[in-house]
Amino acid sequence: MTLFVTDQRRERLADVLRSSGWDGRVDECSYDDTVRMQASAAVLAKVLAADSPVYGITHGFGPLVAFAASDSAVEQGSGLIAHLGSAQGRPLDPDACRLVVWLRLNSMRQGYSAVSPEFWQVLADLWNAGFTPAIPRDGTVSASGDLQPLAHAALAHAGNGEAWVRGDDGRWDTRPAGQALAALGSEPIVWPAREALAFVNGTSVGLAVTILNHRSVLRLTRAVAILTARIARLLGSNPEAYHHGIGQARGQVGQLTVARWIRDDLPAGMERDPSRPLQEPYSLRCAPQVLGAVLDQLNAAEEILVREATGCTDNPICFEGELLHGGNFHAMPVGLCSDQLGLCLQQVAFLAERQLALLCDPTYNGGVPPMLTPRPGAGSGLAGVQLSATSFVSRIRQLAYPASLTALPTNGGNQDHVPMALNGANSVAEAADLAWLVVGSLAVATAQRAAITGAPAEAAGLWAELAALSPPLERDRPLAAEVRGARDLMVAVAAERLADEDR
Repeated sequence: MTLFVTDQRRERLADVLRSSGWDGRVDECSYDDTVRMQASAAVLAKVLAADSPVYGITHGFGPLVAFAASDSAVEQGSGLIAHLGSAQGRPLDPDACRLVVWLRLNSMRQGYSAVSPEFWQVLADLWNAGFTPAIPRDGTVSASGDLQPLAHAALAHAGNGEAWVRGDDGRWDTRPAGQALAALGSEPIVWPAREALAFVNGTSVGLAVTILNHRSVLRLTRAVAILTARIARLLGSNPEAYHHGIGQARGQVGQLTVARWIRDDLPAGMERDPSRPLQEPYSLRCAPQVLGAVLDQLNAAEEILVREATGCTDNPICFEGELLHGGNFHAMPVGLCSDQLGLCLQQVAFLAERQLALLCDPTYNGGVPPMLTPRPGAGSGLAGVQLSATSFVSRIRQLAYPASLTALPTNGGNQDHVPMALNGANSVAEAADLAWLVVGSLAVATAQRAAITGAPAEAAGLWAELAALSPPLERDRPLAAEVRGARDLMVAVAAERLADEDR
């Protein structure tokens, strides 16, 4: 019997995130789920009855596979999660931790892992009740899965370590996992060997962070497209750069999409201001090509990440009556997607920083004073903001170095090829935070460019909100808070635009 085989794309990442959100629920095992899970458990039982070797159950873990396992399944499982409890660092955000556990549940319910439906349901019930382990972010090579962070998640379910708890005011804090379980009226979980191994063997931590990073980079791309249109309108740039015919001639889907996004934010019938050059610098003219290339890479990565999120990343697995030892826990698909997201992120931030530089330079900004100050000399305008944005981009480039190029063999030669997927995903997440600050800086610059030329104020909408957040610079003032406020506004608007386009 084939337990579960498909090469069809089943969901989008947005669907995965909706399903795994705080308001989402994991459904009870369906009849088909139960049949698949029971069938794989029967395969494992048959193999064990024949005294055949099974990794992690009859034999030890990793390079200790040559030695016999404990006679006690509980001792073997408890020892697994105990010795892997070596992760460090601050915990991942609650939404990431919740997504991690959802991904493990989804992997185990496929019917390859020989996890009993009853044990799976206990985990699912805790997830539905809101129990969320606080998972440390550092300390895995992502090769035999994200072993250490997942072990800390398992330890939290067993009443050890910490869990995220949301207070009545909506704020999150960590507290001892045993207390969080007791508050839900739940007993700590006891982990048998097979269930413990099925939980920690998986790519789910790096995958969860990469999925959230994917969403952030997509929103960044949308936000910079919005700001590109605003700059083109303020400067009176040649709108031909965004004509659908240019994208049609090339045939790149992402470019066509971004050009449409920009056109939709330009006035109908807009024409080039005679004072502007026929061809703007590349940061404006080639925005559809740059952002479109990023969008195409995001679409390609989405396919891979969805397959990973809806598949089984475990070892060994049960398939058509056989127990198979292999390497589905190796996170190379996630690692390469994450590395590519970092490269894409850098391009979006670099483009936004170049547009900021253009607005600050009187050679390109329409002849307004340098640094968008109305009092050059007496004032310095956005000089500090631009310097900080340059620093952000430099740091992003450090963080975007492909983590897959930093691999080191480990584990006594057993894990001699490792992807470092979570290391990379954590770096991309940090880079994304900085990229949003570049976007916030650019948004403040557009507000000041509009103010300094006396562009007509808008009564409502994005640009009116931005003008209120960053009023005209009559004299210099600290702008850090305005950059953060503009960032938050652009995050919200980009998310709203993308949601509208999905409907």
